[in-house]
Amino acid sequence: MDKRLSEAAIQGNVTSLAQILDEDPLILDRIIVSCVSDTPLHTAAALGHLGFVKQLLSRKPELAGGEARNADGRTAVHVAAIKGRAAVLAEIARVEPEWIRVVTDRGETGLHLCVKWNRVEAVKVLGNFGDDEMINRKDCEGNSALHIAVTNKNIEIINYLLTLKGLQVNALNKNGLTALDLLRQSPRDLKDMEIENALQKSRASSAKELHLITESQRVPQEVEQTTASQETRPKNKKPVDWLGRKRSALMVVASLIATVAFQAGLTPPGGVWQDDYTVDENGNPVKNPHSVGQSVMAYQEPGAYGIFMIFNTIAFLSSLSIILILVSGLPLNRRRWMWVQMVIMWIAITAQVWTYFVNLKHMSPADVEGMLREVTEISVLTWLTLMSVVFVGNAVRMNLWVLRKYGYIKPKGRNSEAIEDDREE
Repeated sequence: MDKRLSEAAIQGNVTSLAQILDEDPLILDRIIVSCVSDTPLHTAAALGHLGFVKQLLSRKPELAGGEARNADGRTAVHVAAIKGRAAVLAEIARVEPEWIRVVTDRGETGLHLCVKWNRVEAVKVLGNFGDDEMINRKDCEGNSALHIAVTNKNIEIINYLLTLKGLQVNALNKNGLTALDLLRQSPRDLKDMEIENALQKSRASSAKELHLITESQRVPQEVEQTTASQETRPKNKKPVDWLGRKRSALMVVASLIATVAFQAGLTPPGGVWQDDYTVDENGNPVKNPHSVGQSVMAYQEPGAYGIFMIFNTIAFLSSLSIILILVSGLPLNRRRWMWVQMVIMWIAITAQVWTYFVNLKHMSPADVEGMLREVTEISVLTWLTLMSVVFVGNAVRMNLWVLRKYGYIKPKGRNSEAIEDDREE
């Protein structure tokens, strides 16, 4: 590009532009033909020089079209979208609305780029000028603007997109995921609840729920008849996301156990020594020295302290493992993974129970040792019984599922919830 024209574009100098074009009327035509870098429109659009942009569009509107791309394969619309130049985008859309539909090499429209770079005002401009096709256009990964907005968790952009009448809130990307699926698989934070509420108000669903609706429409009418107890259920009842609820419950319990175990590790039973005791008053080394901050229990009952630390560490690491799995963002939305996390939770809770009884024994005086032993035996027996019932119950459910899956047991009256359970396995 001509050096003077480049400087004029950087400065947004309309007077210099007019002078250059008067001297060489074909300069813009040559730029379009041999475009290997940013055109003056790219530069002016990136810097937001609206007057300069208007002048260029009045002289050579083709500079904003798909033929005039920079080295990155982007048009002036794409550059303006990335920089959030709403006024420039509005002017280009006014001159020729088709140019805001032009995509990059990755299939991204200007709307995709605005959402990706969190340019709220630019999103609103393109949303107002765009039609249903552009609003729902997908990039090379099958993501619409709503998919990207949910991934970025930009609440303002999400709320705006949901107001657009032609928006397809349940569009699937190439991984078969809706915007709601992407939200539920992402690391959880404080924005998630607000975003999920906004999506559900706009009738957003997960891909699994959409598939269930399709399956239920294909089932013959005689198979859809349910038992009398099932007929009493409200017909308009929405599918319950039990996996999401269990994940939330596991996160809360795991966080609580991790906090308790961490605190117990820092302040073990009996506390810590508040002084250094390495020599006696005569300067001779003592038999059992200790230093500030060391555990009192470790000196008084080293065996019990070792057991306490083992079980406390198991509880701490088990709960942290659950938290790590839940916030990893991996697609673990299947029942088998939920069972793995539940088993880890059983281990964490059991270890916490043993930690409690070791702590209780250390803190209790010798004259209540008999009563303490009796309470411990009853409590442990009750706990083991409960764990056995839970384990046997889940083992029976697993065996029944295996038998149904391989046809040894014929399922009765399958409804949408039964279909969902099988798919989640």
